[in-house]
Amino acid sequence: MRRREFITLVAGAMVEWPFASTAQEAGRTYRYGILSPFADAVVPLRRIEELRRRGFIEGRNLTIYHRDFGLHVDLISQYVAEMVKAKVDVIETAGSVATRAAQQATKTIPIIAVTDDMVGEGLVDSLVRPNGNTTGVSILATELDGKRQEILIEAVPGLRRMAALADSNATADAKLQALQEAARARNIELSIHRIARGEEITAAIDMARASGATALNVLASPMLFGNGQLIMDRVSMLRLPAIYQWAQMADGSGFAAYGPRITEIPEIAARQAAMLLSGTKVADIPVEQPTKFELVINVKTANALGVTVPPALLARADKVIE
Repeated sequence: MRRREFITLVAGAMVEWPFASTAQEAGRTYRYGILSPFADAVVPLRRIEELRRRGFIEGRNLTIYHRDFGLHVDLISQYVAEMVKAKVDVIETAGSVATRAAQQATKTIPIIAVTDDMVGEGLVDSLVRPNGNTTGVSILATELDGKRQEILIEAVPGLRRMAALADSNATADAKLQALQEAARARNIELSIHRIARGEEITAAIDMARASGATALNVLASPMLFGNGQLIMDRVSMLRLPAIYQWAQMADGSGFAAYGPRITEIPEIAARQAAMLLSGTKVADIPVEQPTKFELVINVKTANALGVTVPPALLARADKVIE
């Protein structure tokens, strides 16, 4: 089987929540706050469709408040405060920084968090029965940073120096050290380039290239994903093969990617939001996880970079872009 199957809930398969649990109060307009790293204000269509399927229709009985922090991590607390003041019924957050800001701002408004490791980051005590006012999606992205490093080493034959682009707000020092030790075990030098804001990305990539790195691991981070096109454009100009956390990032100009498809996440979050808007308690909505991981390799980009990806790796890929 070419697609990587992954656990859904801790206890087993994904629960198909009944539509009966999403009844709306007549005449009420629900408020849904979304705090994401995307530079545009477009709410993903799959989220809108899922909410509509469950009876929540924007412009009729639903108002969506969207704020993006792709280049403005420092404004997250302000954006959360605006949502609390607007008395939203649910807040959806992307990443641990935004989630912690929401948890500090309110103990009563339900929070749907999409983060790397919900339990490991201390955002919930349990995936099966979340505590407090937070549930959501745990994508285990940082756990895959090491796997992506292994794939990148295999994808670029003869690699001796590589770099990692790390969001200091998202990746712990211990995990960065583990990546360096794993690279050292393969006789490869790994340089870590930490950033805290979107405007630091270009300089960090330039520094990575100047250090002699001939491949780049773009580590899991909402901010880095939100600036994905900027990163892909820069590494392309520098002829630097890079690997990314979301599968579809290699569908365009990305060299390689390993992880879930981000299009799956809004649908899960929207289903959870519909339940919360209908009165379901946070503790009764388990934290979910992606169902599939994909390895995507873009041979067209590889050829442009002068990289010959080993046939054995191409054979293992779920999708190869010719």
